[in-house]
Amino acid sequence: MSREELIALARALAERTVILEKENAELREHVAVLEQENAALRERVARLERLISRNSGNSGMPPSADDLPGKKQPKASSAARGAGKRRPGKQPGAAGVSLAWSDEVAERDMVEHFPEGACGCGADLAGAADLGVTGRHQQIEIPLVTARRLQHNLHTVACRCGAVHTAARPDGVSSAPVSLGVNLQAWCVYLLVVHAIPVHRCVELVASLTGAQPSVGFVHGLIARAAGLVASANARIRALLTLAYVVCCDETPIRVGPKKAKKYLLVACTKVFTSYMLGDRDMATFKRFVVAGLTGVVVHDRYQNYDSAELGEHDHQLCVAHLLRDLQDCAETYPGAAWPAQIQIALRGLIHAANLAREQGRDAIAEGTRRMWISSFRHGVRVGLSEVRRLPGPAKTVTQPVGRVLLEVLRDREDDVLRFARDLRIPPTNNQAERDVRPAKTQQKISGRLRSERTTAHRYAIRGYLSTAAKHGADVMTAIRDALVGRAWMPPDPTPA
Repeated sequence: MSREELIALARALAERTVILEKENAELREHVAVLEQENAALRERVARLERLISRNSGNSGMPPSADDLPGKKQPKASSAARGAGKRRPGKQPGAAGVSLAWSDEVAERDMVEHFPEGACGCGADLAGAADLGVTGRHQQIEIPLVTARRLQHNLHTVACRCGAVHTAARPDGVSSAPVSLGVNLQAWCVYLLVVHAIPVHRCVELVASLTGAQPSVGFVHGLIARAAGLVASANARIRALLTLAYVVCCDETPIRVGPKKAKKYLLVACTKVFTSYMLGDRDMATFKRFVVAGLTGVVVHDRYQNYDSAELGEHDHQLCVAHLLRDLQDCAETYPGAAWPAQIQIALRGLIHAANLAREQGRDAIAEGTRRMWISSFRHGVRVGLSEVRRLPGPAKTVTQPVGRVLLEVLRDREDDVLRFARDLRIPPTNNQAERDVRPAKTQQKISGRLRSERTTAHRYAIRGYLSTAAKHGADVMTAIRDALVGRAWMPPDPTPA
């Protein structure tokens, strides 16, 4: 090739190199963008897989949500029903009810039965000689209920001194010429509030069982009326809760009112008291609730509002059942790690030791047992913190690895996690509150959305009153009847510790 041809070829190669370098730079930029998108997609898939894996065994989700489409079922464990020693139904040591024979049967309740028909010889058995009772069978039965119309005649009498006296209307009898009796009203309130039966179905049920035909409007109005009549009892319940040494608290979202409205139903309770409040999902609701006035230990599920300084200074007991489920999530996320199981075993060991000490009438867990389990707990937390490292950066923009925040809570709030192990008066979980709030979740499944915020508040005012009465051993129907006649049941003064 000539000199000119070589120069032209070199220039062409140089231009081609520039073009290739430019295309290569564009490809590198495109690859970088794809890598960023791929990383974002991997993170998104991981989040979605984590959401799908949530169930009642590794999160605070209710067991009813485990049956939703696409949900991963909880892993069977030795503590699960059917997998361990615990069997369904009555547990060993629990109080039972048996159908025992009774020798105190009233004469009117004895039903005599004689053979009927004809003998083989043709004689009528009605004239046969009675040889006495040869078999006895007792049956507990209820009579068929039929509503009766009772007429109350109020007489007026004149004393010999000239004074005139008129009989007073009995309790529960309205001043109207015709009204529904207090027993019938109590049945309606019981069905509406305790069993979450809708108003129209309640009317149909009462009509089917008794033959009475109350109006839908009257039955619906009983909710507001009963709520007003138990207001003084609920005020006393709230006051007694603020004086309690330990109070379990819980909250659940509830759909009530307009379609976009979401409220919170909050419950504060002990073994003998229950108080509900319907409010918004904000701090102002918690400040109005009984929690703000509590003087004792608050057992809760680690919801951030309970730790707010706006509610005052409290001692806390973090619900260990929630912690165990979060630790189960860590065990599934890090299948090769030993620390989640170690912490779970330590917490369960402390709960068992506390229960055993109560059953034996002791004031505290044996010191050696307590030190052993607390030491195991602390070592498990330390190992977890060393294996699950905190990512640098602000909390609002950086998502920490699964379990990191939980481990920091177990380390930094050890007193609030293990308070139950040092004071047997404190329960390790807020299960009492979850049991008291469960009817709200059941009703929401039935109704979907409650239309009236005011009526919902009235329902739970009545329910708190009835729950407290039942915890004190009072009959629920009697408590309703007493409230409807203006003599609402009142909780007694607390027993000094």
